[in-house]
Amino acid sequence: MRFSAATTADKLLPQRLALRVRPFLGRIDGILLAKDERGEAGRMSAIAFGIRIVSAAIAFVSQVLLARWMGSFEYGIFVLVWTTMVIAGNISCLGFHTTVIRFIPEYREKGMVAELRGVLVASRLFVLVASTTIAVIGALGVLVLSARVESYYVVPFVLGFVCLPMIAFSDLLQGVSRAYAWAVFSLSPTYLIRPVLILVFMAAALLLGYPADATTALIAAIAATWATTIWQLVGISGRMGRSLQPGASSFRLREWMIVSLPIFLVEGFFFLLTNADVLMVGIFMPPDDVAVYFATVKTLALVHFVYFSVKAGVAQRYAAYAHSEPEKLATFARETVAWTFWPSLAMGIIVLALGELMLMLFGPEFVAGYPLLFLLVGAVVIRSTVGPCESLLTMTGNQNICAFIYALTLALNVVLSVILIPTIGLWGAAIATAAAMVFEAAALSFTVWRRLGVVMAIFLPAGSRR
Repeated sequence: MRFSAATTADKLLPQRLALRVRPFLGRIDGILLAKDERGEAGRMSAIAFGIRIVSAAIAFVSQVLLARWMGSFEYGIFVLVWTTMVIAGNISCLGFHTTVIRFIPEYREKGMVAELRGVLVASRLFVLVASTTIAVIGALGVLVLSARVESYYVVPFVLGFVCLPMIAFSDLLQGVSRAYAWAVFSLSPTYLIRPVLILVFMAAALLLGYPADATTALIAAIAATWATTIWQLVGISGRMGRSLQPGASSFRLREWMIVSLPIFLVEGFFFLLTNADVLMVGIFMPPDDVAVYFATVKTLALVHFVYFSVKAGVAQRYAAYAHSEPEKLATFARETVAWTFWPSLAMGIIVLALGELMLMLFGPEFVAGYPLLFLLVGAVVIRSTVGPCESLLTMTGNQNICAFIYALTLALNVVLSVILIPTIGLWGAAIATAAAMVFEAAALSFTVWRRLGVVMAIFLPAGSRR
């Protein structure tokens, strides 16, 4: 017997209260228990949402402990290096971690088994070669330019580049799992297992007498990332072996590269945009300020993860509808806006209510970031009013214009950061980020309306284009 929210409420709640909440819970059951594609997407988003809640809690606790163990200066070095490697790892995928989400459902739907084998093999080779090349060039670049880099950054950045190929490969494996709608397996390695292992390895190193500094933390991150990614590869290979028999492969490299290049630009600009504020603070301000700002952003992540959860659950369904049932695309896209906005609004209120106490856990000096939360939470909630627009554009062949929008948004963020951070410090980074989010939301929603005729805005009626 399957779980039903409405039935469970009838059993556990007083009769009058159960009758009041039954219509709402019935709608939830309609989404999560449906046997069609909509139900599959809803379940994947719900699972992703649950994983991201647990992940946000794990990430928050681990960052608090790392900040307490290391102090703001060493913690600031670590988070700047780690953020840079996460961005570089995502870019090193050359767009294939999202391209597979577009092509795997199409090939499975059409029975194109040879092409399916080909895209799986080609994507792995491209990502491994590209990420390893970038890692080697990056590490050599740091060593060659070491005289011009602050001395406390040299060794941590070299260690970070050792970790980069496995970060990239993990992103690709996550994309493959999302394409197959393996929600738990796609998100748990990156968002649950890896942060826990980093914390465990760091704690073990401290117990063995190693110094509580950025170098030790990055060695722990290397061990955790390599272990998690290898386990992820073994698990996915086992699942693939049960559903995809060995045989000939067909390689449509030109087609895949044509699609991957703009996706590479979209994802690259998006990741740079998501983390540009931390990088810009790292350029203009000392590690202690980087630590304060990063702790604030980590607290903000409790709101932001709603959007990522919905995106993880619906991207492959956007692609399937676009190729097989385009008439359902607009209705489903409108639903995903509501899935994004209302939970984001609720989480934003909670974060603002508890934000000062949460930052205090990092240390007394981190409370300086609390006022920034009001501006940043407001921007994230505004961003959520249009849902995962960029996924809709990317999955429907409009990745070029999406990349252009992100390039403009990133440029706006960087220009404002260069102007404002040197003069007003962390507030400058927050203002630049908030302005970029609002511009991004408006530009993406307008583009979806113009290109697809879909109104992706929570408070606008579906027929407003007419």
